[in-house]
Amino acid sequence: MTNCAIELQGINKSFALLREKHMSLKSAVLSLRRRKPEQVPGLCDINLSIAKGETVAVVGKNGSGKSTLLRIIARVYRPTSGTVVTNGRMSTMLALAAGFHPELTGRENIYFNGAIMGLSSADIADKIDSIIEFSELDEFVDTPVKTYSDGMLMRLGFSIAVETDPDILLIDEVLAVGDAGFQDKCYNRIEAFQRQGRTILFVTHDLEAAAKVASRSIWINSGKVAADGITAQVIQQYLNSLRQRGSEEKEKI
Repeated sequence: MTNCAIELQGINKSFALLREKHMSLKSAVLSLRRRKPEQVPGLCDINLSIAKGETVAVVGKNGSGKSTLLRIIARVYRPTSGTVVTNGRMSTMLALAAGFHPELTGRENIYFNGAIMGLSSADIADKIDSIIEFSELDEFVDTPVKTYSDGMLMRLGFSIAVETDPDILLIDEVLAVGDAGFQDKCYNRIEAFQRQGRTILFVTHDLEAAAKVASRSIWINSGKVAADGITAQVIQQYLNSLRQRGSEEKEKI
């Protein structure tokens, strides 16, 4: 589909569960060889199609599989089975320190991340001033990122993600970090991306943010798509489920 930015077909992801404590990596590997580890499902039969230009929010409880979904799309995780197809250059912001080398300066990490994204040194050099300007980290860009606060890491990571001109932007929760002024700046940039027809997929616990930004939302529950549709309707289904579960837990007490 030429109009499809992201397509997932039959995605399953399981993780090995190691119950034994090991003193070393070697002993853990030897244990895996001796017996087949128990598999814990992370995602179960996920089928999704996201059109170019869509902004889609992914909601759900902690541990439901939201971040696993984004990491599979970003090629950080390999699915146990199924296929992932993406059309366009992708930029990701999946965790505050992800992709950053702590000993390198902010400036060096911009080049490091740009190279990972497939940009040439010349391309990065053309964009580095706008990245630093957007991040508002001029005074700190030549210090190691291990000295950065969470808010500073968010600023740098988001700036790299949006200033490198991606077709697809993947964001995982990180906009919850940092001051309100910079968060507003980030949402303004997201709105600009929407006007330009870029594709945005973001995981959030902030249902107000989902309602504000995304016309479509996907609710992931226990590794499965519980609902997929208009954001207001999906959020209502999710909230109803939380209320019902809360009532059931009260009855057990």
